[in-house]
Amino acid sequence: MVTVAQWDDLAAKVSNWGRWGADDQRGTLNLVTPEVVRKAAATVQAGDTFSLAMSLSLDGPQNGTGVPGRINPLRTMLAVNAPMGEGPDAALYSDDIVVTPTQGATHWDALSHVSHRGKMYNGIPAGAIDAFGAWKLGIEDAGNIVSRGILLDVAGHQGVGRLPTGFKVTREVLEQVEEAQGVPVEEGDILLVRTGQAGFFLDGDVPGYRKHPVPALDWDAPLYFYQRGVAAVALDNMSFELLPSSVPDLTLPVHVLCLVMMGLLQGQNFVFEDLAAACAADRRYTFLLQATPERFLRSTGGLVNPVAIR
Repeated sequence: MVTVAQWDDLAAKVSNWGRWGADDQRGTLNLVTPEVVRKAAATVQAGDTFSLAMSLSLDGPQNGTGVPGRINPLRTMLAVNAPMGEGPDAALYSDDIVVTPTQGATHWDALSHVSHRGKMYNGIPAGAIDAFGAWKLGIEDAGNIVSRGILLDVAGHQGVGRLPTGFKVTREVLEQVEEAQGVPVEEGDILLVRTGQAGFFLDGDVPGYRKHPVPALDWDAPLYFYQRGVAAVALDNMSFELLPSSVPDLTLPVHVLCLVMMGLLQGQNFVFEDLAAACAADRRYTFLLQATPERFLRSTGGLVNPVAIR
């Protein structure tokens, strides 16, 4: 087990507070420069596109208990073939309304999603969030998220379709996968870490997808992200990090290291299966990634339909 003192040492090593100025609210997304985006565009060869999102429906991954109150998206009709005017030639319209958590399915956690010891990223007080939302570090502050994506297929590297329960994705594991795939991770890249856990969801086994402990990031994985200059990280599971944690005296130590200390956006409930098959077929693990979240003002998270273009 890891002590709080050991975790504090790591937190100090990966902290980006003040790195981009006292008023910064974008964190590691500052590493995505125009040069990085041009490099990302150059990875497109065939023009194939892959959605990395779950479908939005009542059959989603939430059950209202993992995070209290977090439900699956509810969509219902406001109008069904209602007339827009008089007479037989009047157009008819249909309309929908959706009620959903901004983190109900495939999403990014905003930097305001988690605080620690009274502070959020860059030392911003946790009090910047109130009943009206996040006045600082809302998901809209992320801006456009377009960069080179790299799939680190941990499950594929292990020779399995799905990592076993509780598999620890450590810094060392990430280094091994990077080396085996032969693509160095560079500053400004967005990492997609595949555990294969989303396969449960795709097979219709939502309880299996939710069941803990899931294969996920161990406490030292953020050091790898920091050393490589990663701009954002997404996983194909519910929790992002190991639960229960390797740091038993801290709640969500990886969330805090990424969101609070580094200012690194993290994504959950992504789906990588089709993309992983394509990458394995031609051994190309890089692509242009467009993953801009919906701009819900003052939101602590953002639904997203990420698209990888190869």
